[in-house]
Amino acid sequence: MTDQSDSLSTASVAPVRAELPDSDPRTKLRSNVLDALAALPFYFTSTINIEGLDAADLFSLNTLLGGAIEIQTVETLNRLRDVWDPDDEWQEYGFQRFSQSFPDVRLVKQSDVTLPVLGIELKGWYLLSKEAEPSFRYTANASACSPWDLIVVVPWTLSNVLSGTPRAHKPFVEQAGYAAHMRTYYWKHARGGNAASRNSEIIMATVDAPYPPAGTQISDRPVQDSGKNFGRVARVKGLMDEWKDEQLDMNVSGIPARQWIRFLAAFSETPDPEAVAVKVQAMLKKGIVNLTNEQAERIVALLEELGGLMS
Repeated sequence: MTDQSDSLSTASVAPVRAELPDSDPRTKLRSNVLDALAALPFYFTSTINIEGLDAADLFSLNTLLGGAIEIQTVETLNRLRDVWDPDDEWQEYGFQRFSQSFPDVRLVKQSDVTLPVLGIELKGWYLLSKEAEPSFRYTANASACSPWDLIVVVPWTLSNVLSGTPRAHKPFVEQAGYAAHMRTYYWKHARGGNAASRNSEIIMATVDAPYPPAGTQISDRPVQDSGKNFGRVARVKGLMDEWKDEQLDMNVSGIPARQWIRFLAAFSETPDPEAVAVKVQAMLKKGIVNLTNEQAERIVALLEELGGLMS
């Protein structure tokens, strides 16, 4: 398995998704899980309520709450059992998080968690983070994935933009093995810049089966990566570009997410409300952002509220 998987990743031809046999019950299960993930934004709930957050914490929300968001996503999937198991074929199974394993969410029997049926590598993305993209690194070797496994990224915001409860939005969902192959293909063959001036070789992990025990070395490692960019799948062309742009264009409290990111960046540079208001107006005049006066006033009001928390 390792040799075949590695050859797919390192070939100069772009990878393709693995075909799943209709005869395998996991194929139907996976299709139903995809339906459940599509419904996730409507059913996601959280007991977390953020109030009185200061700017330093706001800009690191993904670090502060990422694990909790993932736990609550797993809880939501289990509440959606009627969607992914409508015929009660997997009654003994449930989704469980294994934070130190890959994939970190597995559909397992409570009586024997060592034999997963399906795995999900789950990541959260605070949509208003200053990077404007998911920042996690996905370095697992494709052989550590079953063809039925998924990589899922759940974007989220707070209900009142800068405070309130977390809300989930449309997740990115892809075949986990395909994403690993695309990452490797991009690193070796599709990056920009001067390819002749760099070493694009990768030391492939020797894992040879899905669901390895915790602590197993499953990560592929680039020979040269001074910028620590290997595994940044949000930058892999053709993988999540369309979905990422869709999320950044989505309105958050009536204003596109990417505009919020610009204003929050301006606030981080100058946390004085009056100075921020001046910057907002300057952005509007220069056409850097395209907002109505009402939208601009809402942004200034929220940033003034945040400024008041810091005073």
